[in-house]
Amino acid sequence: MTKRIAIVGAGSWGTALAVVAARAGHEVTLWSRDPELAKSINEQRINSRYLQSVSIPDRVTATNELDKALDRASLVLLATPSHSIRQLLREFSPLNDETIIVSVSKGVEIETGKRISEIVKEVLGGSRSFVCLSGPSFAKEVVAGQPTAIVAASKDAIAARTVQNDLSFENLRIYTNADVVGTELGGSVKNVMAIAAGMTTGSGLGSNSVAALITRGLAEITRLARREGAQTETLMGLAGLGDLVLTCTGQLSRNRFVGEQLGKGIPLDEIVAGMNEVAEGIKTTMAVKQLADRAGLEMPITNEVKAVLYDGKSVSAAVAELMSRPLREEA
Repeated sequence: MTKRIAIVGAGSWGTALAVVAARAGHEVTLWSRDPELAKSINEQRINSRYLQSVSIPDRVTATNELDKALDRASLVLLATPSHSIRQLLREFSPLNDETIIVSVSKGVEIETGKRISEIVKEVLGGSRSFVCLSGPSFAKEVVAGQPTAIVAASKDAIAARTVQNDLSFENLRIYTNADVVGTELGGSVKNVMAIAAGMTTGSGLGSNSVAALITRGLAEITRLARREGAQTETLMGLAGLGDLVLTCTGQLSRNRFVGEQLGKGIPLDEIVAGMNEVAEGIKTTMAVKQLADRAGLEMPITNEVKAVLYDGKSVSAAVAELMSRPLREEA
């Protein structure tokens, strides 16, 4: 059945989901704050700024008017950087009671340590159906038709199945679960670990080091997520281990790229200035550090990434710090 779907954010992933939804037969409105980008998408049928490789179907209409994008939408996908979500939600016009909010952003609010689901509840009210859509998914590979599996997590099983049915199409397969906390934190904290993995390779270290980093990174993610109420099974699945492996090893990973450049000695300001899209892990690192400290949790990789990003510590010193920690049992 054809649905009206609003996608708020015309970056790579928002554009890719707009293409997939249109291919599945839905009417899609893609919102960008930039009127020139919206105009060029409508006229040229490509997103020349973020995803030039794919033709955008005629079922997708771009706009810079938020009210127009949200009008009569049954699904509203939040595809902007996580640090802008709260203010954006405050600009929303009233939504239908049945409208489902779907977050595809992967981050934690730096000022409060809150996940996207908590921000949505605060701003839009607790009765609104919320789904977190997450998992290992590079936008370019999805629109190129490569098989991809992700997760729709919600406490509302009907909402999760609705997103599953509406957005699963050909090469995109969506599973459901009820663990919103684990799915959100798995997708967010893995960006911190991806920066660490990039730092590892950028400083000239090899596969042994990256494998160790991923494995111990998963332990940190699980430690924090379990403390916040997540299920271990979620962290071993697509939204946890799957997304972690992809982001730590894939050449298309923005967070891994940031780490690689840091490992080569390039200053963070210079790296960020040369990027076209946001690397969520930069701000999420500080938020995760704050969450861990608040909970009294040991997260050594996160601590070292934070020290490199914010305290001027060198990558080589961070690696030495991790390797000189007291010996202990693995579990």
